[in-house]
Amino acid sequence: MSSRRAGGLPCTEPTATPFPGLRPAADAVARLLVGVRDDRLGDPTPCPDYAVRELLGHPVGLTTAFRDAGRKDLGETTGVDPGDALPVLEDGWRDVLPRRLDETAQAWADPAAWEGETEAGSVGLPAAVAGRVALNELVIHGWDLARATRQRYAPGEASLRGSYAPLEAAGDDDPMRGTIFGPIVDVPEGAPLLDRVVALSGRRPDWRPGERAAAG
Repeated sequence: MSSRRAGGLPCTEPTATPFPGLRPAADAVARLLVGVRDDRLGDPTPCPDYAVRELLGHPVGLTTAFRDAGRKDLGETTGVDPGDALPVLEDGWRDVLPRRLDETAQAWADPAAWEGETEAGSVGLPAAVAGRVALNELVIHGWDLARATRQRYAPGEASLRGSYAPLEAAGDDDPMRGTIFGPIVDVPEGAPLLDRVVALSGRRPDWRPGERAAAG
């Protein structure tokens, strides 16, 4: 997921803070897709295991799983561990991924999506937690894609705050460090919220294409 390895899901309990929908984060990722050139699919990304093609292949499966998790349509799409293999970017992704992003945002716009239990990545968990995981995945991997393809990225403050909370809760001693997230990266006091979110996920906010991949 938001890490060097895609497997596993955090089970952070939802907080009382009102939670934003997934639409702004999904739309921010969708806007990046038009700037991805076919001849740059092999370029490196802040995820050590992923080139741009894998980074695009991951959210195709991710959005399918979380769309169905939100709908409580559990089965083959929600029961697969995404860490079993590197994502494969299939033909037609330029049509499929924007549609999946839209469908995922629509699914989680329904208040019922946040109620009860669901499943994603072969893990059963509270639906409210699954929604937070989905948001975090969109925000972090959106940044990964934007940075790898040299594009501006603006997922919105509400989305960033929704992503920041569970990342902050997963401190350096949390067992998710080294699996879901890399070690926290230090940032200057007063750093922009996006930089703080990225750093909490184990990535270097100043990472640029051509540099060594980030830790998480």
